[in-house]
Amino acid sequence: MIDPTGLPIVVIGAGPVGLAAASHLLSRGLVPLILERGATVGAAVADWAHVRVFSPWEYNVDVASRALLEVIGWTMPDPDHLPTGGELISEYLAPLASHPDIVTRLRLGAEVTAITREGHSKQSSDGREDSPFVVLWRDTEGVRHRTCARAVIDASGTWTKPNPIGVDGLPVPGEAEYAARIDYGIPDVLGSARAAHVGGHTLVIGAGHSAINVALDLMDLQEIEPGTRITWATRSGGVDRLLGGGLADELPGRGQLGLRAAEAVGSGRVTLRSPFVVERIAKRGETLLVTGREEGQEVSFEVDRIIVATGFRPDLSMLSELRLSLDPIVESTPALAPLIDPNLHSCGTVRPHGVTELSHPERDFYIVGMKSYGRAPTFLMTTGYEQVRSVVAELAGDPAAAREVRLRLPETGVCKVGGTPSAPISNAGCCGGAPTVNADACCRKDELAKADGKSGCGCTAESTAAFAT
Repeated sequence: MIDPTGLPIVVIGAGPVGLAAASHLLSRGLVPLILERGATVGAAVADWAHVRVFSPWEYNVDVASRALLEVIGWTMPDPDHLPTGGELISEYLAPLASHPDIVTRLRLGAEVTAITREGHSKQSSDGREDSPFVVLWRDTEGVRHRTCARAVIDASGTWTKPNPIGVDGLPVPGEAEYAARIDYGIPDVLGSARAAHVGGHTLVIGAGHSAINVALDLMDLQEIEPGTRITWATRSGGVDRLLGGGLADELPGRGQLGLRAAEAVGSGRVTLRSPFVVERIAKRGETLLVTGREEGQEVSFEVDRIIVATGFRPDLSMLSELRLSLDPIVESTPALAPLIDPNLHSCGTVRPHGVTELSHPERDFYIVGMKSYGRAPTFLMTTGYEQVRSVVAELAGDPAAAREVRLRLPETGVCKVGGTPSAPISNAGCCGGAPTVNADACCRKDELAKADGKSGCGCTAESTAAFAT
């Protein structure tokens, strides 16, 4: 049996969190081997390069990665600037990947297919924890490799496994047959995907920030080509929770995104169907006939294309020989699940967490980043950085540092409120999320002002009632 002591620690994925893990390993004198399935670092980010993130650079740069970069003369971008995915790659991930200590340990086009313990299946216990990991991967030429590792950090994300249209978690009839007219995620409707949507009728499905970005981009396209039509369908009833914290959100990009979504629906330029559940898709001439249920009634309408922004789920197939402990609902670790379960959390932030919450029965194996959240959608990049800092400290034999909390998360200001928008939000820009105590207040910002003896923020019940319970 190979002595695992001198083996590298395999990091799966060269996105922001994977490269952060590698940086923290290097800072601790440990040797990473980074396996990235894409042809470039940040391959998943490249798919949404046109999208501006709602967290500024201050929250997007990992501390260990920054230390590595500054040694070779890199300068931190404006901390208050909200970068696009493309800027995230060009100004941060690409320079980090080219660092002499990283580039020699990075393998691009390396797709991990399986992980096990040397000489042990999942059922084999005797001597298991003393055996190294074996990571199977194939390169771009299809050659298969076996790499032994002391530990494995899975930061492969969820981008390659989007959720299907069906509210039951399965594709609806017709989804596979007409896949050529269906996109998942955040297609660049103002750029590379413009020709497919300009002048046509697009259905956007989803209630998260990805769906908002797509709908707003389609509205920008509509400004150029008035014949472009947009229907936005949410399955959970209203887009109220997308308001975020408004101006009270410590991530102002996120707050403004929610306010713009509210204004878009109120303007009438977007047809909102909510709650709407798609049941089947069929072909009608040159269009797609979408049939579903809206408030208990069957509804059908025709569209040219569909964009599905209903989130993602983790691909666990390569981990089948490892001993994992996963929550049956969220598919994160059981200790992390209560902190992130969207059935339980609709307000405030997910508190910082690390090795304690991320540990599996398989010692020295960790899932970090977006994949660690399973099917929950509330992940922040800076949360992933804290995760890998903690995990690497544990692997370096520093359990005290691993259990420290070195992260202050921004307040979300996000509160889920009932109802469906029915009127324009003329003064939405002055508001800051739903009130938490005073039901007579029109928003959180108004509530705080009145509690301080002031007249309020200036918004009126009429302007916000459609978004409050």
